[in-house]
Amino acid sequence: MDDFITRYEHEEFARRMEDEHKRISHRVSSLEEIVREINELTISVKELAVNMKSMLEEQKSQGDRLDVLESRDGEMWRKVAGYLITTVIGLVAGFCFRQIGM
Repeated sequence: MDDFITRYEHEEFARRMEDEHKRISHRVSSLEEIVREINELTISVKELAVNMKSMLEEQKSQGDRLDVLESRDGEMWRKVAGYLITTVIGLVAGFCFRQIGM
């Protein structure tokens, strides 16, 4: 008869097991919520990385366009300076030739 337990002991054991199942169920629910939040965070980080990559590409493209625009101004001023120097040299040469009588 030592192997048998009383009804009270069985009900107490069953109540404790139900309480333990409730605690475990609550912990599992909490863990599921945390895993869901981590997944959302992972997706957000992935989207952020994609956006940053496209922003980097756009910045490189804008940098290249800016370099082209800056070099145009430099080229234009070099051409203007070249034309001015050519004009001054032509005027000086013309003046010298006129003085010589040519």
